[in-house]
Formats: sequence, structure tokens, C-alpha cells
Amino acid sequence: MSAGVIAVGNEFRRDDGVGPAVVAALADRVGATVRLVVTDGDPVRLLEAWQGLDLAVLVDASLCEPPMPGHVHRTTIDRLPTAHGSPSSHGLGIPEAVELARVLDRMPRTLVVYSVEAAAVDFGVGLCPEVAAAVPKLVEAVLRELGATDRTPL
Repeated sequence: MSAGVIAVGNEFRRDDGVGPAVVAALADRVGATVRLVVTDGDPVRLLEAWQGLDLAVLVDASLCEPPMPGHVHRTTIDRLPTAHGSPSSHGLGIPEAVELARVLDRMPRTLVVYSVEAAAVDFGVGLCPEVAAAVPKLVEAVLRELGATDRTPL
């Protein structure tokens, strides 16, 4: 089975860097057969990132009202919201990419999305303490999705 982890985000926009932080932490924990990608969330780039994957695990920041920074939501393709009112911290998000992929028949067999509630996505570096504390838990959750918790680090 081909698998990949796709981080949606920008490490220079505070908590929007949670996806890239998870991918960086996974780099020495997964084998070379697991694709690790960091992207800005553009729907076309998401389609390219998960092309040919049986399992795609996405990690993204989200903005919620009221916010609970660091709170993690897990969803699968069957439960993604429609493109209207996407909770992504980006203008276009995962729902738009899913709709496009469905039309083009370019969906991975399984799509799992981890969304982390952000405190701030303004310009700057560094995750807020609550989001930073979620990163190790996210790494372990992603490893479970990949079935890789028993692998020895490279």
C-alpha cells in the first residue's frame, strides 16, 4: 500500500505551521516508502501530492469559533464538509481539492484529515504552546494511521 503525509501550512504564519512541524517530526520515523509533502493547500497541489496514494493523511490548521487552540479533529473523506464555509486557515481548502479530485477521478483510496485548532495565523514564527503540545500526539496518531508505530526510527 502506498501512503503519504501531506502537511498543509506555512511555518511563517504561526500556528499554520503545525502541519509542517508534524512532517518534520515524522521525517526520521517513517520509511522511505512513505511520501512526506509540505504544501500551501492549493487544490491542484494537493491533488499532485496525493496522486497514486492508497492512503493520504493530511495535517492542517483550522480556525474555529470559539477557538480551542491545540484541539485536534480527525475526519475522513466521507465526513468532510462541503466547500462552502471551509474551516481551513487558507482561502481554498481541502473540501475544494476533494471536489476537484472526485470530478477528475484522482482521489486516494483513503483520505484522513487531522485539523488542529489554531490560536493565530498572522505573520511570525513559532506555534502557540497549546498547538506545539499537540504535535507529538499528532505524530503518534499519524504513525498509527500509517500502521508504523512498531517501526524503528531510521
